[in-house]
Amino acid sequence: MPKVMIHPANYDNVREAVDRAFELFPLKLRGKRVLIKPNVLRASEAKEGIVTNPAVLRAVVEKVETMKPAAIVVGDNPGLFDYGANEASFRKTGLLEAAKGYYQNIGGDSQKVDFNPAFMPAVNVSRAVLDADIVISLPKFKTHGLTVITGAIKNSYGILPGAQKAQLHKAAGNAERFQEMLVDVFRLRIPDLFIMDAVVGMEGNGPASPDLRDIGMIMASDNAVALDSVVAVMMGCEPGRLRFLQKAKELGLGDYDPSTIEVIGELKPIRDFKLPPFGGQVMLQNDAIQTLISNRTLMRPQADGELCTGCGTCIDQCAVSALSMSDDNLPIVDADTCISCFCCQELCPEKAITLR
Repeated sequence: MPKVMIHPANYDNVREAVDRAFELFPLKLRGKRVLIKPNVLRASEAKEGIVTNPAVLRAVVEKVETMKPAAIVVGDNPGLFDYGANEASFRKTGLLEAAKGYYQNIGGDSQKVDFNPAFMPAVNVSRAVLDADIVISLPKFKTHGLTVITGAIKNSYGILPGAQKAQLHKAAGNAERFQEMLVDVFRLRIPDLFIMDAVVGMEGNGPASPDLRDIGMIMASDNAVALDSVVAVMMGCEPGRLRFLQKAKELGLGDYDPSTIEVIGELKPIRDFKLPPFGGQVMLQNDAIQTLISNRTLMRPQADGELCTGCGTCIDQCAVSALSMSDDNLPIVDADTCISCFCCQELCPEKAITLR
């Protein structure tokens, strides 16, 4: 029976809850390569509650340090608003400092892997995710306009760098297919431990809603389906209504039935918690969001002649060989071949690649 921890916490004493999570869900980290992945939707102030709070990240990093891993990497690929701004997003949120020198721009190196052809035949995944022996996911307790809740499973969407996320949004077409696609991304590399920031949660039309709720909890599990099920119950949502949990169960990734989950702590629904509509209307009927997604799928890299030195780094690192050097010693892109992962922009030592 999967277990889910619900432990009282605030951002001043969060280490106690993190220690408890590692006691309940032990990991052998000595000599291992460990990736810690917070939820970094976009550049924002920590007080906005949009990203995993820096105090949670710092507590996890410091705990992992004591377990003598061979290497620690902290990283994420921000969402639709901040492609190519990984480090800037970490800096503004306070997560760069909280990473204690272990931050790495994981968008700069990726590997092509097979995917569900119903959406895309292949996607690029950050190599740091695939190379890690242990992945620790730090999701945020939030709502989402397409998935109703965003938690352990949804946090894995950030293993994809660049505009692939927008392309998959567009390929999905509706909320149900989007939720199914998220499970396919999650399965590419299932994290080993989930520690959720539920000290301050988000309600309303997330994932960037101004409506915050003081919850005062850290949650943890080694099973994402069980954790997201408990989150749904706390939000006043029947877990079985969520398509991504249905699909995860169908694939044998876990069970969302609360009767099959051992809760360590006190599970109480949050009074009058505001959920977005279940049909994805928040995003699907929002013209500004749909325009943003469409524009992101059309963006392609372009070199700035004033900054580019013709070093060829972008060409060497392009996973699909979409870049070549022109007679003017500037990289040019084949728009039809480009998959809009924007690893070239992430890797450019001169910051000479812009998105047009």
